[in-house]
Amino acid sequence: MTTTQYRALVLLGALALFLAIVDSLMFSGNRQAQNELASRGQFIQQSLQLEPLYQSLIKSLADLAARDNDAALRELLASQGITFSAAPQAGPAR
Repeated sequence: MTTTQYRALVLLGALALFLAIVDSLMFSGNRQAQNELASRGQFIQQSLQLEPLYQSLIKSLADLAARDNDAALRELLASQGITFSAAPQAGPAR
């Protein structure tokens, strides 16, 4: 084996070792990203299951604030981006 062939083989071996290290680092990074994505997906699924409960709770709070004219409760809902208007209540049907 000539000196040039030896140097080429050593260079290719070092390149292969470098690429193996880069591959393992990328694999680890991808695995972490997949775990984070899976946990976010799980959070979204759980949030969707609770959405009807949240809507009912917000509607009840808005009704209470409108019925009792509670300024503090209106401000709390407004601070969360929830606005509503008090609709006049219909009288009893005759």
